[in-house]
Amino acid sequence: MFKQRLLSGIVLVLIAALGLYMGGVVTFAMILIVALIGYSEILRIFHIEKSSFAVVGYTGTILYYLALFFDLSQWSVAIIILFLIFLLGCYVVRFPKYDMHQMMACFFGFVYVGIMLSYIYQLREVQNGGEFVVLLFLAAWGNDTLAYCTGMLIGKHKMTPKLSPKKSVEGLIGGIVGAALLGLLYGVFIKTRLRLSFDPMMMFPMICGVGGAISVIGDLAASAIKRDAGIKDYGTLIPGHGGILDRFDSIILIAPVIYYLMIMVSGGTI
Repeated sequence: MFKQRLLSGIVLVLIAALGLYMGGVVTFAMILIVALIGYSEILRIFHIEKSSFAVVGYTGTILYYLALFFDLSQWSVAIIILFLIFLLGCYVVRFPKYDMHQMMACFFGFVYVGIMLSYIYQLREVQNGGEFVVLLFLAAWGNDTLAYCTGMLIGKHKMTPKLSPKKSVEGLIGGIVGAALLGLLYGVFIKTRLRLSFDPMMMFPMICGVGGAISVIGDLAASAIKRDAGIKDYGTLIPGHGGILDRFDSIILIAPVIYYLMIMVSGGTI
């Protein structure tokens, strides 16, 4: 099991690294595919992954991404509104085939997975986006790894005993501090490579620390959804890891946060 998890994890990292390194249409296609698969995992919980709601949801997600790709982001809010209108129309026309929880789950999945993950692509496409997108993984996966190590070594106080009994307060602190330290090291590296309008040695630790803290919310929220749904994993796509959302649950929340933090620290010039 460990060997399978390790190998699939390595393959996942290589695919993600290559897709993000290439940028442009390659990154766009990769994030869109990830978003559609993740969206289907949410819909599967409510047994609507092959329903009329799913058709509306997948179509809305694709249109939203196409608007970003063709630099028509000024229409993104209009697409969200139109999506809600069509979703409600489907709910009314097919009533009482689907209940309100399924309808709301379809809208939630559209925002939670589709829109939030799109910020990975948006961050990659800004100037120096190839370097900035690394912050997502330092904050999310770095925090997760260092929180686990800290918890194993000195963890004593349970953070959320009912939701995630193995997570500790010490692990939480260690993960956030560790993510900030990774941000500092990355800032030292970037300062020698890029001329930026801000000091990466000062800003990257702050960004990774904030991202690390928010990634904990993403991780625990995803666990809470699974607990409520009575499932262990969102899917079986990634051997030893589960589904797309099992690997991207932290990044989903921090992608828009880090995107807007980067805009703030750069004075809106990225």
